Amino acid sequence: MAGPNMPTRVMMFRDFVPDRIRVFLCLFFAVAFQFSGGIYLSSVSQMVGSLALMQEDIMMAGYASFVGMTIIFPILFRLKFRFTTRSILLFVCPALIVCNLITMHTDSLPVLVIVCFFAGMLRMWGTFEALSNVQLSLTPTRNFAVFFPVVYMIVLGSIQLSGLLTVYLGYWADWHYMHWFIMGLLFVLWGLTAALTHHFRFMKPLPLFGIDWLGGALWSIFLLSVIFVFEYGKFYDWFDSSQIVIGTLTAILSLALSIHRMIVRRHPYIALEAFRYRNLTSLLFLFLMLCFFLAAPTVLQNIFTGSILKYDVLNDVSLNWWNLGGTILGCIFAYQWHVRLHGGYKVPVFLGFALIVGYQCFMYFLIDPNMNIEWLYIPTLLRGAGYIILYISLTVYVTGIVPFQHFFQVLSILGFIRTGFGSVLGGAIYSRVLQYIIPENYQTLSIELDEVNTAINTQTFQSIYGEAMRQATLVSLKEMYGWVCIVGVLFLALILFEKFLNQNVVGRLPRIRRIKHIMKRENA
Repeated sequence: MAGPNMPTRVMMFRDFVPDRIRVFLCLFFAVAFQFSGGIYLSSVSQMVGSLALMQEDIMMAGYASFVGMTIIFPILFRLKFRFTTRSILLFVCPALIVCNLITMHTDSLPVLVIVCFFAGMLRMWGTFEALSNVQLSLTPTRNFAVFFPVVYMIVLGSIQLSGLLTVYLGYWADWHYMHWFIMGLLFVLWGLTAALTHHFRFMKPLPLFGIDWLGGALWSIFLLSVIFVFEYGKFYDWFDSSQIVIGTLTAILSLALSIHRMIVRRHPYIALEAFRYRNLTSLLFLFLMLCFFLAAPTVLQNIFTGSILKYDVLNDVSLNWWNLGGTILGCIFAYQWHVRLHGGYKVPVFLGFALIVGYQCFMYFLIDPNMNIEWLYIPTLLRGAGYIILYISLTVYVTGIVPFQHFFQVLSILGFIRTGFGSVLGGAIYSRVLQYIIPENYQTLSIELDEVNTAINTQTFQSIYGEAMRQATLVSLKEMYGWVCIVGVLFLALILFEKFLNQNVVGRLPRIRRIKHIMKRENA
């Protein structure tokens, strides 16, 4: 947010705080808020063991947090122009502490989902407020190509570090200690805010009139319903269950009402115009495919490392270090390509998908029941680098084709695809296919296992069955990775023919007068 009346230094701090310390504190605040989810999925096994909840329940709560992070995007600037940074941070910190206290002690799924949803909103609100204040210090020219590598480094890097810290604390002590650690960190943030900041405004506060709160609620219900259907579909046997039918009908009804409000309201929560920008449909398809390919590690690799290799959570989470390394390398490449070289988008998009497809190919050839975890280091590094390159490049491309008026709404739409469709839908597809091919492979492998086979006379039925199922699962995973590799190679060929990626468009944050004008118009 730059303009003639707005200096590039971080003005929310008191005068005695040095400028360099101000930037560091804002980045520290952003990292801390990204650590502060309502629930920590790396501790899912421990939570299932201590609470009267299933794994699907914990995952549903985790997705609810992501929905909250996504749904708040369209109103972030409205909230920024209504409240001071000091007021926001003094509210967000204790509110997140309360959310952590509730999630630690409740075994009610509705309460857990609702609390995690609001925790996700608060988490993103605090992160945005911290980063928006430091943006001009990072890029005085308001260049999004400079800013987003920093944003994604903080957001995705924090996710990896949060997972590591959660597992380590759970291993050494208990999963509750992660919540206590985060609450202590939030209390430190609250103290720093109270001691080092003051109320600063660069314009008169705007009221929150005109926000389509009902529209935001309907989009949230739609996303949560979609996630419920795909997350619990296998458990409830899909449409043979009344729960899945009700969830599907709820999703359809809420989507229909949301679209209706987009058409009839003057300022809907998500404007219909946000879908009409040139090349945006192709961009959304790329995001969908990205999420589909990234669902493979969530389903296939977890089955491989858990069911076949029998890795415990401590060994499994150690791969986060290599994922973090890939994230750092990807951010460096994206910055160099878009800022230093001023290159187009076909190269980074092709490279990002090529790295992810390379991960799939590595896994296809590496799958072995005697594999060491060290073999997964390079594939994990490639996956992390490809993921961050694509996210940065595609987001920067969005800034070039979508004006500021609808930019945050489009970010929310991208979040819809990632949270509500790509991840859970991709995971549901992988799980559904495995549900069919594992029994088929088991039947094929067990043909020779009968009472006349002398090789098995000394084995118990349980051991024979277990080994046969293990081999069937191994073969099925290899088969799935093979099909994903084929789809990935075909998709890479398709990218080569995408002409819109040849464009070199980079957006810049408008000046404060323009932003003020847009906010007042939405308030009318």
